[in-house]
Amino acid sequence: MKKVGLIMRKIQFTEAHGPRIYADRLKKLCREFGVDIVFISPERHVSGYDHLPGFEHEKGDLVNYDVVLDKLEAEKIEHVIYTVSGFTFLKMFIKNSVLFPHSFPDPALTGYEMMKPFYQMVDKAIVQTEFLKRELHSKFAVDDATVIPIGFDETVAEHYFDPTQIVDNRVLWIGRDEENRQPELVLEYARQNPDKEVFMVFGGERYRESVKKYKIPANVKLQFALSQDEVFSLMNTAKVYWNSSKFDTFAMPLTEALAMGKIIVKPMHPCYDHINSRHAFSGDESNWFELVNMALASPHKFSLENRMVAFERFSSTVMKQGYQAFFENWLTDTVEKEKPSYSLV
Repeated sequence: MKKVGLIMRKIQFTEAHGPRIYADRLKKLCREFGVDIVFISPERHVSGYDHLPGFEHEKGDLVNYDVVLDKLEAEKIEHVIYTVSGFTFLKMFIKNSVLFPHSFPDPALTGYEMMKPFYQMVDKAIVQTEFLKRELHSKFAVDDATVIPIGFDETVAEHYFDPTQIVDNRVLWIGRDEENRQPELVLEYARQNPDKEVFMVFGGERYRESVKKYKIPANVKLQFALSQDEVFSLMNTAKVYWNSSKFDTFAMPLTEALAMGKIIVKPMHPCYDHINSRHAFSGDESNWFELVNMALASPHKFSLENRMVAFERFSSTVMKQGYQAFFENWLTDTVEKEKPSYSLV
């Protein structure tokens, strides 16, 4: 098997949300066509909380290059996917390096000014959406960007899909306790709509402590670090899935909600343009509460159209096909370029 390193922060490997789910799915799918994804992360300078000075931002990654390079050398890895822009300098040591961004220099995100210089050095990327491909081209002149979705697990989506279990007044929100995700908006919606049942799922156990700063209404149920099976089981029971984030690079729960036939309420930001189906409605702070209530009042308990779109565009089968084609070109091109050329003259 050909080894490819996947470089993420330690905390991203340990939490039960987007980055870790992506990593596990990538490893499983790539193994099916002969590529071994090896997880690589720095062991120091990483905090269990992501808001402490000096931790969890790109400038902190620079002090970890020796740790990462030692691990790559020990595994004899010559191709790497790095998910944090602070590791852009890797291409000085590992020429076959490609960025798969878990974040992006957008004004809605904390630390976006810090990210910009690193993105100016990116020359090859894999992205989740056409929007990100356009942004990389227009803002950072990155012309070599491949779009591959993070596919949901079809078997799980099939197993848990049961419209008879849908609770008509149940709203589901999945996110983090971060300003960009706007959890306080969801709590305010719940206060104003005491007849609605609102589930808020936070990706990491660390948020169990941080959400104590909020006054949680009685109709809000908090969940932390659920497994994929638990997420899909819960998602099946909700009628509406609501994303209130200002910006997303992954937006994985949105594609999973499509797959489960949820009626979706999402932001109008163009980073969500790929979530376009008959029962996916865009809004903002000025009308989200009304949109959520309209979606709950819909005569449709679920959306077969949303489900069909998800299986066509965002399944793990589509993801596998995308990475198989990418690796066939990337690994083969590298071998060809490294072959010595001979002259008969």
